[in-house]
Amino acid sequence: MFDSIYSSVVTPAQFFTMTAAALAAGFVYSWIMSFRIRSTKRFFIVTSLIPFVVGAVITFVNGNIGAGVAIGGAFSLIRFRSAQGSADEIAAILGSMGAGIAFGMGYIAYGVIILLCLAALFFILSSISLFEHKGMAPDRLLKITIPESLEFNGTFDAIFDRYLEKRENMGVKTTGMGSMFRLSYKVRLKNPTQEKEFIDMLRTRNGNLEIALLPFEETQSQL
Repeated sequence: MFDSIYSSVVTPAQFFTMTAAALAAGFVYSWIMSFRIRSTKRFFIVTSLIPFVVGAVITFVNGNIGAGVAIGGAFSLIRFRSAQGSADEIAAILGSMGAGIAFGMGYIAYGVIILLCLAALFFILSSISLFEHKGMAPDRLLKITIPESLEFNGTFDAIFDRYLEKRENMGVKTTGMGSMFRLSYKVRLKNPTQEKEFIDMLRTRNGNLEIALLPFEETQSQL
């Protein structure tokens, strides 16, 4: 059961057995993960196909070092054509690829176990309060737009000291055809209920220009 189905030469029957197992396990894996990952339908379709795609590639490379290097180079180019995903999405893709390697080497049972165990563990761990610290305020991304004439070094320090538990300067860039600056900070509020009061205080210093206070994890790609 746990031995590879492949012999020295891969037969059509062996390949189609791998295909059926990889597609079926990939579909079940993506279906379970869809209950805990907030993503698009297209993402889960692709995730369900990855075990078969990786398995087919591993099957055809099978000991050919030159082909393996070429395929690895081709796969690396995909990273530069893909948008940054969340940690959950990256973990789901890595799980699919890991199982795909097992399928590609003919270890059908191991591939199915990897997918189903990962999906079950993800579902269970995300359902319980493990690793959650509800008493800790979440990190936020603070964006402050200021006029070009305002010296921003130290301008907001007094407000930050009053309302923030911590802050980290994430950079500054020009906006509005160079007529304004946009400051970015990773912050944590001392008291999340004072969010409006905090923003109102910032508005008195930046000339009532745009201020955004957003969830940090969902906006890293916007920096």
